[in-house]
Amino acid sequence: MPLDPQQCRNLLDSGIDIVVQRSDVRCYTDQDYIDAGVPVTDDMSDRNILLGVKEVPIELLIENKTYFFFSHTIKAQAYNQKLLQAVVEKGIRLIDYEVLTNSKGKRVIAFGKFAGMVGAHNAIWTYGKRTQTFSLPRMKDIHDYKTAIDVYKKVDLSNLKIAITGTGRVSNGAAQVLEDMGIEKVRPIDYVTKTYDHPVFTQIGIFYYAKRKDGKEFDDMNIFYNQPELFESDFHHFLPMSDIMINGIYWDNAAPAFFTVDQMSKDEFGIKVIADVTCDIAPVSSIPSTLRASTIEDPVFGFDPTTGKETAPYQEDCIDMMTIDNLPNEMPRDASTAFGDMFIEHVLPQIKDPNSEMIQKATIAKDGDLGSHFEYLRSYLNKV
Repeated sequence: MPLDPQQCRNLLDSGIDIVVQRSDVRCYTDQDYIDAGVPVTDDMSDRNILLGVKEVPIELLIENKTYFFFSHTIKAQAYNQKLLQAVVEKGIRLIDYEVLTNSKGKRVIAFGKFAGMVGAHNAIWTYGKRTQTFSLPRMKDIHDYKTAIDVYKKVDLSNLKIAITGTGRVSNGAAQVLEDMGIEKVRPIDYVTKTYDHPVFTQIGIFYYAKRKDGKEFDDMNIFYNQPELFESDFHHFLPMSDIMINGIYWDNAAPAFFTVDQMSKDEFGIKVIADVTCDIAPVSSIPSTLRASTIEDPVFGFDPTTGKETAPYQEDCIDMMTIDNLPNEMPRDASTAFGDMFIEHVLPQIKDPNSEMIQKATIAKDGDLGSHFEYLRSYLNKV
């Protein structure tokens, strides 16, 4: 849910006509909204704008409405092609949170921090399950993050080395959790050259995990962002000593993968747990063992690098993969409130402006066709 009960109440008090759809699978119950004086209903047919989070099931889409949700279509993801086709056929205006940006091109609303936080928690949880050296409850079973911090104080972690990729919201959220667990953050250069007698982690930016194919000096990140095909992986330095990898980058399809399946089968590949928060599905992915998205109910699968196939988790010669693609749902109270605050501050004022550049740039579909900024999805849309 993108708005918590108090936020909905505040919007009602400001004169905005808002109702909440009845649901028995939210962290905030129907009664929580009713207690806040917010109308709860099954029927959304009289609403002009519908706010969600995850993709709406095709059969539940209502014609000619405006929807806000994460559609996971902007990279032409095959598994959501039919969703975009249905949106266009039904004349729906689809506005995707992922591409709502300010005048500087920076995203104004995102769950990335919370995805990273839960991803890091689940990475440690998975390693504990694998090694049986410590135990940690699932984040979904902890009331909120304040409670989680109290739990972390009681966990005696083994001597771990953890590599986080990325320097944005996701990876910073992951780093926050590891620091709250009492794990020391060290520089990438120290991580690969020094030995430690206590748990440490490092956060690895582009300059450390990629290099130019032509051997030229890599001194401008914009070159990587604009021409990722010019680069190859330089991540091998971090493979021998890492126990856990937390992948928190935004990955371009043309960018190099961190490593190959063949590398994963070698003795120098030390990683035993990969928490792939990015969760692009192989073979078009930064992690070749991300064969599928796992689920909150069944969060981990094993990957056998000798066969390239999925196995049962927690086996000695296999790598454990945590690839949940809706991680913020494991800490929904914190995520809903933060998300709602961002929406109210940055997006709500734009909705009232029919000429809003922010809204136009995030409109994937409108009036039975693609939005003007998403013409590049034409072949994806029309593909049978």
